[in-house]
Amino acid sequence: MSRDIRELGLVKTYDGYMPAGGTGSTEPVLPSVARLVREFVVEVRLAKNLLVLKTSVGSAQPVAAAMDAEDWPEVVGTLGGDDTILVISQDNRTAQQLARRIEGMLS
Repeated sequence: MSRDIRELGLVKTYDGYMPAGGTGSTEPVLPSVARLVREFVVEVRLAKNLLVLKTSVGSAQPVAAAMDAEDWPEVVGTLGGDDTILVISQDNRTAQQLARRIEGMLS
C-alpha cells in the first residue's frame, strides 16, 4: 500500500492523505503511465501513424488520460473508449517509436 501511496503522489496530513503540492487541489492524481500500461494494456496494434491499444474493460480512459498527461512528443492526441484507445502520431516512424515504448512497458 505504501508503494501505491508513493506512486499516487500522496502525503499524510492531519486530515488524512492529500495530493503533494497542495491540499486544495480537486484534480485527481493519476498513477504513472508505466504502471497503468503494465496493468491494463493487453495489446498494441500499429496502423501507419495510428496505434490502437486494447485494454481490460473499463480501463481505457485512465490509461489515455495518463498518456495525455505525459505530454510525449510522439503523441498528437488520444481517444479513449471503454476498452480501446486510439493514439494518433505525426507519422509512421513516430508511431513505431511509440509502439516500442509502450511494448517495453508491458515487459
